[in-house]
Formats: sequence, C-alpha cells, structure tokens
Amino acid sequence: MTLRQLRYFAVLGEELNYRRAAERLFITQPALSTAIKQLEHQVGVMLFTRSTREVALTELGGAWLPKVRDALHGIDTAVDDLIDMSAHLRRIRLGYLIGTGADLLFRLVRHFEAAYPEITLEPREFDFSDPTAGLADGTTEVAIIRPPVDLPEHRTFILDAEDWVACLPRDHPLAGRSELTIAELLDDPIVVAPATAGRWRDYWMAMDARGGKPPTIAAVAATYEEETTTIARGLGISFTSEASARLYNRQGIAYVPIVDRPRNYTALAWHPTGLSRDAAQLVRHVRERWSFDDGKSPERSATDY
Repeated sequence: MTLRQLRYFAVLGEELNYRRAAERLFITQPALSTAIKQLEHQVGVMLFTRSTREVALTELGGAWLPKVRDALHGIDTAVDDLIDMSAHLRRIRLGYLIGTGADLLFRLVRHFEAAYPEITLEPREFDFSDPTAGLADGTTEVAIIRPPVDLPEHRTFILDAEDWVACLPRDHPLAGRSELTIAELLDDPIVVAPATAGRWRDYWMAMDARGGKPPTIAAVAATYEEETTTIARGLGISFTSEASARLYNRQGIAYVPIVDRPRNYTALAWHPTGLSRDAAQLVRHVRERWSFDDGKSPERSATDY
C-alpha cells in the first residue's frame, strides 16, 4: 500500500466520480481505476460499488474514509513541520571529482565554514563517469572539477595547476625514466574513462596529440582504484595529474612526469545564473580569498581549456 493509493482513495471517496477525481489528481481515469482496484486487492476489501451510472462507497469504505483523511492530514502536517524545522539550516551541495584536489577540497571547506559557520558545505564525490561532478544534471550547485568538461554555459575559477604524469605498469620499459614525452606513449594501450565523460575523456586520452589516429583502449575505469588496478596488471597505461600520483600510489605501478603537455587545471565551477544565495556567497568567497596565478585569467568558461 502506498500514500499515493490512499490519496486516490480519499479523493474518489469525496467526489464519487472517476472523471472529477482523476481531474483533481491530474491522472487519467483508467490509471485511477487501476490504482483503486490494486488497493482493494491489497487490503482484501471492496471499498466502492460501481455501476454504469454511479460510484458509491461501501459500508467499510465509508467507515475507513475519515480515518484515511486523518492519516493523510497527519503526514502532510509532519512534512510541513520538517520543512519549518529545517528552514534555518543553510547548506550548499558541493560536488567534486574523485581524486581532484582532495587537499584543495579540505582547505576550501575549512576556510569557508570558518568564515560562515551558519552555512554547511555538503561535499559529494563523483567518479569519472560524470566529470562535471553533478553540475550537468543539477545534483550539485558548485563543484571542484578538472576541465575541460561539457558545460559551455558554466563558469570556472582556477584553484590550481599541475603537470601531466604517466601511470605505467612497474615493469613497463619506460617506468624507470625520470621524464617522458607524450609521443613516446601514444602507441600504448590506454585505460580510459567511461564514454559519458565526453570531452574530459578525450582530453585525458591526449586526442589532440594523436593526429586523428584512434587510441588502443585497454579497459574502461570509472575510479582511480579500477584504473590503477588495471595498470598494475599490465593491461595498459593512463595519463593523470600530479595530485593523483600523490594520492593513488600503489605497488605495481610507476608515475613518470610528461614534460611536453600543457598544464591541467583544478577549478571551482558553477552556472552564472540560478545559484542559491549561499552558493553565490561561496563563489564570491573563493574569488576574493583564493590565491593562484599562472599568468592567465583565473575565471573562464568551463570549455576554455
């Protein structure tokens, strides 16, 4: 039994007409009829008598109707009370891409909540299948991401920049090198993000350096654990960032700097319209307090990388 079925029963019990009840509930008459029949089957009681001319409550249905109304009123009141009680709670849904600036996340949360103790940041981690960290579908209001991502209308503010690093199996012929160029690795099978990552996946496959030649995909991984485990098995390599090399070092893999790639960025991202008051305060706080300068504008489109 569901609350929806009880609401359907209450409205039909008041209207005693399927057409009018369906209109009040914004559903079709067949859908209402089916729901009522299912409810009667579940409780094992006939609640209505039906004929071609009228609908009437049975004796049991009539006795049950005021109890259902009271129950629904109690639930609605409880929900309203919860909304009232939570009105003073101020929260910001902050997404972050797995492994992306974990130290930056802690710094940002600590500093912002110290400055605004009445506002709580609620961080949520996203894997490689969604490099927008919840911004694309509105799950989050603000996110720490690693551009480029498929968010042409969003803005970003650069928090940090890092060099590219190759993640190689420990027994890879180049694993002992102190540095590499991207061309030395383009023929290796590569572990990649899921296809839903879009531009971000292409960026970390170094598609711009391949001259149109497609890479050999060794495996698809949505997390760094999957990625590094696959690489440790010797199935392929990947390209990643310095932060990932610090956070996800493990037996069986080696990280080697790549010297001829543009730096990759970690950024705070948001949509310029529709931010809640508190989320807009977070963006302002970061703009005013965060110190980073690589000679480029710290604020840009999420696709300008």
